[in-house]
Amino acid sequence: MRIEIIGYSGAGKSTLAEILAKHYGIAHLYMDTTQFYGKMNTRSVEEQEKLVNEFLDTHEDWVIDGNYYDVAKRRFELCDEIYFLDYNRFYCLFEAIKRYIRNYNQYRESLGSIESFDFSFLMWILKDGRTKEYKRKHLDHLNSVDKRHHFKSRRELIKYLKEKGIVED
Repeated sequence: MRIEIIGYSGAGKSTLAEILAKHYGIAHLYMDTTQFYGKMNTRSVEEQEKLVNEFLDTHEDWVIDGNYYDVAKRRFELCDEIYFLDYNRFYCLFEAIKRYIRNYNQYRESLGSIESFDFSFLMWILKDGRTKEYKRKHLDHLNSVDKRHHFKSRRELIKYLKEKGIVED
């Protein structure tokens, strides 16, 4: 089973990846950890590509969360299931602020760095990460796989996960 999780910042991609990886007993990779390290230092696209491809080459079954459409494109070709968390921007902002407060000045495993929140990230959540081009990329990847899940709210996702027995009431 190879699962890709895409969606907007703050939607809960990493949380879903943890849930699915635990439920199915498979490896998972947070794409943020391939870009960031230390205190929001960034790796080159080539370094990110190498890290993702090493992960793909060493795991038969996996969950990968994150968009990063220019990095390791073969993960989209290899996946057999995609989840798209297409949540409201204000919900995502609220969740990102809660996460920042909860993890203030701490290392976050799913980020691969010290938790951060600044004006550019705020604008990414509200505007820059929600352009028509990004939405089109999300939908193109979603529609490239037969087994796809498109959720417009956390409530829809939780209902689905409960129906499938992935999480309990």
